[in-house]
Parts: sequence; structure tokens; C-alpha cells
Amino acid sequence: MIRNVDMKQISDGKLYGLHDMVRADCGDCRGCSYCCHMMGDTIILDPLDICLLTTNLGRTFEEMMQDDSICLHVQDGVILPSLNLHEGKGCSFLTPEGRCSVHGFRPGLCRIFPLGRFYREETRDFLYFLQTRECRQESRAKVKVSKWIDVPNLQANQAFIGKWHFFIRRMQRLIQGAEHDGAERGGAERGGTDEQSVKQLNMLILQLFFCKPYDPGRDFYEQFEERMARFPV
Repeated sequence: MIRNVDMKQISDGKLYGLHDMVRADCGDCRGCSYCCHMMGDTIILDPLDICLLTTNLGRTFEEMMQDDSICLHVQDGVILPSLNLHEGKGCSFLTPEGRCSVHGFRPGLCRIFPLGRFYREETRDFLYFLQTRECRQESRAKVKVSKWIDVPNLQANQAFIGKWHFFIRRMQRLIQGAEHDGAERGGAERGGTDEQSVKQLNMLILQLFFCKPYDPGRDFYEQFEERMARFPV
């Protein structure tokens, strides 16, 4: 999720690469689940998150929508799924003891916390930053960024994250441009056409990257690239 804030207000002012050491190790959280209650609708899910959740839970995207595990969130015109954090109860995947029931295949934003990603438009890549306000653990140990992320096939994972982010940014600009054109031209017919185009684009993104099941017997990243190649825009 893109945040229009001063980095000095939310981080230690540094950017970290995969081989850098950072004070991110929360020591298994020591029973704390504060971040699982207070992040609202900011845990936006990407296709890999949905692939891992549906595969490991044996539930479809639609079933997770129906049982309120996830919900849809509009981010700059693009409709994307997010974790559903219920007021007073926190994340749907928390146990009564305040532990994560999907920890082994938790979403990427949960996995890197208390780190965040800082995307660089000019180089089409990203680095990490340490969030200083969201985590309540006061003494965190230093850990190498790559070890903290702890995902298999890290290189493919990082390439996917960057590609997905800049794809969504392109879709957001496309939608914002269509809405702007419709407003400038005016008229119910033209405005309706633009509105319908935006709706169709959002439905295509949801259907192709989220609703359509991924084959657990095949490499996720290969399947993602195949779907990207079929995307018409």
C-alpha cells in the first residue's frame, strides 16, 4: 500500500538491501499481536499471497471472501483484496491466544513486518525501511534482511514483487486518466463508457490474478508470468 508520508516520521531514515543488517527481529513477538489488530485495511494482498492462502487452507478466493477472512479494498481506483481486520478482534487468522494460524504461509506484508518497502520509480525496484511506530517491541535484535524475509527462491520473489507493484501503479494511472477524461468531456454517455471501462478493468484484474485458481503442482512465478502475458492492457 502506498503511503504519502514523510519517511523521517515513520522510519529510522535508512534504506536497506537484502544483505544489510536491520533491527527487525521481534523475538517471535513474545505473545504480542498488536500489529494484527491495528493495521486496518492496509494489508493489501498480492497474487502470491492469495495463491499461498488458498492452497494451504484448501479454500477458494470466493470462499475466503464469503467467510470474511479477506475483503476488497479500493486503492487509487484499483480494487484489490486485503486482510479483514475486525474491530476488537483483529485479523481473521488470529487464534484466541493471539497467535497467527497461517504463520507459515502468511502474506508478504506480514512476513516482512516491521519492515516496509520503498519503491523507486526511476530504477523500477525497491529497498526496505524499518518502521518505527507500528511495532511495540522495544528491543529487537539485528538480523539480515534476506534472512528475516525467509522465502524460497528469493530472487524470483523480489522480481515478482517489483513487477506486480509497477503493474498496479500503471493500472492506477490508467484508471485515473480514464476518470479524468470522463469528467472533462462530461455527458452521461461518455462518463458511463469510462465508468464501465474502469469496472471491466478491475474485474479482469480480480478474475485473472486472484479468482482463477493457481495450480499447486506448478511454480507460482511461471503461472504469474503466463497471466501477465495474457493481460490485454
